[in-house]
Amino acid sequence: MVLKEILKYRIVNISIITLLTIRAAAQLSPGDLANSHAHLEGISNCTQCHVLGEKVSNAKCLECHTEIQSKLDKRAGFHYSKEVKGKDCATCHSEHHGRKFDMVRFDEDNFEHNLTGYNLTGAHQKIDCRDCHKPDFIDDRDLKKRNDTFLGLEQACINCHEDYHQKTLDNDCAKCHSTEAFSPAEKFDHNKTDFALTGKHSDVDCIGCHKMETRSGKEFQHFADVPSSNCNSCHDDVHDNNLGTDCKQCHTDRSFTSSSRLQRFKHHRTNFPLKGKHKQVDCFSCHAENASPPTLFQDNLGIPTENCVACHEDVHEGNLGTNCIECHSEESFRIALDLDNFNHSLTGFELEGKHEIVDCRKCHISESFTDPLPHSTCAECHTDYHEGEFANVNNTPDCAECHKVDAFSPSQFTFEDHASGNFPLDGAHLATPCFACHLQETKWRFKDIGERCVDCHEDVHKSEIPEKYYPEENCTNCHSTESWVGKNNFDHDLTVFVLEGAHIDQDCIACHLRDEEKPYGHFSGLSPICNSCHKNAHGSQFEEDGVTDCARCHDFASWDASHFNHDSTAFPLEGKHVEVACVECHKETTVEEEAFLQYKMASFECVDCHK
Repeated sequence: MVLKEILKYRIVNISIITLLTIRAAAQLSPGDLANSHAHLEGISNCTQCHVLGEKVSNAKCLECHTEIQSKLDKRAGFHYSKEVKGKDCATCHSEHHGRKFDMVRFDEDNFEHNLTGYNLTGAHQKIDCRDCHKPDFIDDRDLKKRNDTFLGLEQACINCHEDYHQKTLDNDCAKCHSTEAFSPAEKFDHNKTDFALTGKHSDVDCIGCHKMETRSGKEFQHFADVPSSNCNSCHDDVHDNNLGTDCKQCHTDRSFTSSSRLQRFKHHRTNFPLKGKHKQVDCFSCHAENASPPTLFQDNLGIPTENCVACHEDVHEGNLGTNCIECHSEESFRIALDLDNFNHSLTGFELEGKHEIVDCRKCHISESFTDPLPHSTCAECHTDYHEGEFANVNNTPDCAECHKVDAFSPSQFTFEDHASGNFPLDGAHLATPCFACHLQETKWRFKDIGERCVDCHEDVHKSEIPEKYYPEENCTNCHSTESWVGKNNFDHDLTVFVLEGAHIDQDCIACHLRDEEKPYGHFSGLSPICNSCHKNAHGSQFEEDGVTDCARCHDFASWDASHFNHDSTAFPLEGKHVEVACVECHKETTVEEEAFLQYKMASFECVDCHK
């Protein structure tokens, strides 16, 4: 009896413990996790997804689901759409519903695909989701391993569809194709290519030019690099290359047999270039119209342009020879003696230069071309442009002394001719164009235009340099025609400051400085004292009446104190002092923030230097 009670007590306790354990487990885990999260099962893993005392954290979801976080970071994809953005993950993807629970579930038939950022149009609306969302089209290796994932697809056509063109065209398929159907390529506009379709080409089926073949074991149609530079890239040359390869000279793409463009044929490429009235003649006035294509326009070959009688009747019946071009041109048979080939030298006045292109009627103003014309001087025909400027009492020079029949300008007047006048050209004047001096406004002038520098050039030193240094503003006292700057002719000995030593080699502007007030340099009122130009390196040590006379120690050849004699000072150098360097005794000192070497000593006791 006692044993039965003990067993009964133990059974009750075990039942109570079991019941309590089951209830506790139910409070910690409301159910099994789905297969994808099964590895997180167990009390120790709860905080992988849960924040203690709070609901499931989106941040913890995204710590694992980095593929979703990556899309959110890019502000792309379904989870960034207006319908999903801001929702908790658990709203759509709840857990603890058992191992076989599908956490990613939605109505595929009614899913709004445009929320993913890729709107389904055309044929894409008719295909099953899994025709696109399959591992074969996913590049990411981790996503590729997942079953039934909708992530990892790119939007480019080439990521899902085979490249029919085998990399011969742009990868942007949407430039030509639409999602309605791959063929025909309804977006393609042939007129935007290098070969716009016009005329009969508009009616030709694509296969007529874009041939089919087998490439890499697959059917392939050529669209890129189809030769189209000329008609014979596709068409046979029925003229057997007798008329060249530029078919468009004579033919149009509207009709091969049309003769509307024959007049555009470049006849000058043949041995008989068309000129004058020949340009207006119909082609079949000279060529047989009923000839076969290989012989078309091949008649009348080898006739030179000067053999007029080969085609035209000689109205002079041979009395004037057969060289018609001596008197006639192709412009008009009736205009006689108006030809380039007329031998004018037979008249005693050979046509040269510009005279060769002058119309005959410009000179032959009478009814008859045989009336004699005066021609001994230019002025007998031409007006004197210079209006008698070069004429004098004893001589009226002919234009031919300076001008030629090749051109009135430039003049043949040479530097040597100029040297014989009152103003020989030298230096920079040799490089100065004539018009710089002789063209005044719109008229050329040659006489009485001035011979002094200031007649042409502005005196930039006026009121700055006294007249005694350049009387009558004679610039050549300082400058030469070789160059305005650099070494000049000025004799500096005329001033109170004679140039010596290193001063001789200095450019003028080194002392005669330029500024806004005097852009060409200061010349008047300059001081001859050294420190008016040079910095006084000794301070006021050697001043006498406020002036330091540098010449007492230095000369103009160099800065070395070659004139200085230490024996003339209050401390003659004797014994070892002769060998001591100057800087050993004369130290640098600073007075009023200005540093200089101390040469004048207040005391010469030994202890002042030697400790």
